[in-house]
Amino acid sequence: MKTPTELHDYSVAELAIQLRQRKVSAVETAQHFLKRSRDHAELGAFLDFNEEATLEQARSADAALAAGTATAALLGVPVAHKDIFVTRDFVATAGSKMLAGYRSPFDATVVVNLSAQGAVTLGKLNCDEFAMGSANENSAYGPVKNPWDPSRVPGGSSGGSAAAVAARLVPAATGTDTGGSIRQPASFCGITGIKPTYGRASRYGMVAFASSLDQAGPLARTAEDCALLLSAMCGPDLDRDSTSLDIPAEKFERSLDDSLVGLRIGVPAEFFGEGLAADVRAAVEAALKEYEKLGVKLVPITLPRTELSIPVYYVIAPAEASSNLSRFDGVKFGHRAGHYGDLIDMYKKTRSQGFGDEVKRRIMIGTYVLSHGYYDAYYLQAQKIRRMIADDFQQAFKQCDLIAGPVAPTVAWKLGDKSDDPVASYLADIFTLPASLAGLPGMSVPVGFGASDMPVGMQLIGDYLQESRLLNAAHRLQQATDWHLARPDGF
Repeated sequence: MKTPTELHDYSVAELAIQLRQRKVSAVETAQHFLKRSRDHAELGAFLDFNEEATLEQARSADAALAAGTATAALLGVPVAHKDIFVTRDFVATAGSKMLAGYRSPFDATVVVNLSAQGAVTLGKLNCDEFAMGSANENSAYGPVKNPWDPSRVPGGSSGGSAAAVAARLVPAATGTDTGGSIRQPASFCGITGIKPTYGRASRYGMVAFASSLDQAGPLARTAEDCALLLSAMCGPDLDRDSTSLDIPAEKFERSLDDSLVGLRIGVPAEFFGEGLAADVRAAVEAALKEYEKLGVKLVPITLPRTELSIPVYYVIAPAEASSNLSRFDGVKFGHRAGHYGDLIDMYKKTRSQGFGDEVKRRIMIGTYVLSHGYYDAYYLQAQKIRRMIADDFQQAFKQCDLIAGPVAPTVAWKLGDKSDDPVASYLADIFTLPASLAGLPGMSVPVGFGASDMPVGMQLIGDYLQESRLLNAAHRLQQATDWHLARPDGF
């Protein structure tokens, strides 16, 4: 392993040690990453900085470190937030013209929790508009570019988060995952990302897309870093989030070094069928062989309703989006059309101007499937199949402890390749959607490279509340391999 020589070479865990030992100050660290992020603005990863607020947080961290009594795990470590989380000191646009320049009067719970552990907010990260997309090409503020190949997408909707971490512009970032939006960009950018069990992390202050699916999680270079971030992010928030689980926060990093001998990893036949690119298959299968060397037993399993996850998701998610986005009407906050006749005309012009094409498309689909005469035929049937998909996982977990497979059928595609064919990008989510629909924890772990030397991620899925087991399995694989240490040229 290469010895870190610059601040951006350190992982979160390593940087936290450097800060605690006073080998570097939080202010110096923040200034380094602010400069680095601005120097690589060509990636389009960041949407907003507030240097004064960032350095004020860093100075507070330095004061706590100097006192010698601080115990916060992330004290002084810079973290950037996907622009789907509202923030007082930074704009919160959700990647949309509808919220251009909007600044919230409060911080999202995830932001509050990370700040409580000493994390310093570096800035806000670009994302697909209202988290709707698989390529980060749907942002009103321009696409994000993949640092491994700037002509390719970074994945979405947390593409800004993944690209920033992969390019070493920030040690770690927050993301959200509705149908794979942490796991898929982590895979495309060669980093680690985890979506916890639905309800583990509070949704309070997270601009809603699909409320029964949205979940926050971290993106970082290693499983150890993700464990530290997730420990800080999670915890009950019952007074402000009705979907929050009443489960105490855990220290996920405490189980990272458990032995994997005897662990059973299920390999679903449906994840390795027609449509999976040969290069992705080869990389994932090589990683599974590494697991066998660590004492893991591979178990063939089946998830028979995998293909149904796409139509089910693209009924349920747009239906919930249609409801959630109805609040953006130009009345109380956000964009309002400059010229209009009556109230109805204001609504129409505001929403036509403020929303992008993909958001409009999903609102239209969602409104349709919820309309009279179609609710039973589409939405209700989709909910029934969603329950069956969850049941398939429970049957599989009777045979195994974790499930492994590819994150996406291919490596990152070229910018613009699927812009004119939304269904093609929807199909790229086939392996991540099932776990989201079931509310299960899942993560992406780097396992090598495929075509054009682009990163490939392997997906690990656990049963409910099994984040520690997932992170342990990922960490032990990273201890035995060096795929996660690779970095894009020029960064």
